[in-house]
Amino acid sequence: MIKKFHVLYVGQIELDNVGLSGTPANDRRYSDERLSEAFFTARDVAQLMDELGFDVLWMAEHHFQREGYEVFPNLIQLGLWLATQTKRLKFGCAFNVLPMWHPIRLAEDYAMADIVTDGRIVMGVGRGYHTREVETFGAPLLDAEKNRELFEEQLRLLLTCFDEQSFHFKGKYYEAPPPVDYRGYKLKDITMVPRPKHLPVEIWMPIASGKTIELMAQYGLRAMVTLNGEKILDDVVRAYHAACLKHGRKKQLGEDVIWGAGVYLANSRDEAIRKLEPAHDERFKWFAPFGFVRYADEQGRTWGSPGAPTTVPKLADGVKQKAWFCGTPAEVIDGIKSIEAKYPGLENFMIHWAEGLAPKEFKEQLRWFVKDVMPAFKRA
Repeated sequence: MIKKFHVLYVGQIELDNVGLSGTPANDRRYSDERLSEAFFTARDVAQLMDELGFDVLWMAEHHFQREGYEVFPNLIQLGLWLATQTKRLKFGCAFNVLPMWHPIRLAEDYAMADIVTDGRIVMGVGRGYHTREVETFGAPLLDAEKNRELFEEQLRLLLTCFDEQSFHFKGKYYEAPPPVDYRGYKLKDITMVPRPKHLPVEIWMPIASGKTIELMAQYGLRAMVTLNGEKILDDVVRAYHAACLKHGRKKQLGEDVIWGAGVYLANSRDEAIRKLEPAHDERFKWFAPFGFVRYADEQGRTWGSPGAPTTVPKLADGVKQKAWFCGTPAEVIDGIKSIEAKYPGLENFMIHWAEGLAPKEFKEQLRWFVKDVMPAFKRA
């Protein structure tokens, strides 16, 4: 039963000339002043969410984004500032890209944030998908197996920092501490200072593949799934549940999963689709080349696989797939409840902010959602 409500804001500025016939994604360039606007947009949206009773604002780590779609390079730092601008809202990291971090430094930063905000920063980790970012930071991405190998070792070191009072860690990529002389003795172990106040640390990760699901279940990570078509959503939720049971982690189906979808309210479905379509299309102009079209055709084949559609999806496709809910409050409630009914453990619903939608319009949508949609769901 859905009890908690989240928003995903990947960090886009207010884009101009949006839509399929608008400015090509690769041609967008903005000044430093424009690119900085997203920080204050995050503050304004966070303050509204705090007032309206939302639970978590999730944001995305990215680098070198001169195109203006994802401009937040440090989520813990941003969350710390936003916590000073709000009263109770939490701030989720979706996601700290581990291959671009030293895991001990990330663990320390998170621990400090957890202490000074009293638990209002939510940890999330990912492997990355932008070659421009990950490879520039000197980590592998083009070699997917090396990326996965590095990520898993980094995750083990991160968890060791959180879970062990003192430790010696030795892997293929890291040894902490190294066997060096220190103040007259041979260094054998270290303690991370400080350690988080809230233990064990709740860590979220996006579901990207079967191997990812197995790793998540093995290490006790929670799952985020957003803008997936109904069939692919069902496949991954069930696979995650089965993997958790395999590793001795008993959960209800849908438990420890955040399900995200697009939402747009209007006086009719046709009006909602008409108003949202340019912003929706702008999103997929940027994200479709990265493989972020997670829909299935009538034969169950994922878009982009042999025989399945390979085109950029239309909003009507997303509505049919139940990745986007457009229409009156009653229609949106019915759509969300049709998914909720499948998963007895599902407690988290997340609104995905369509990347081409202006902040003013999105905030109006949040107010309407809270007034006419949220009351249909039981609150925690």
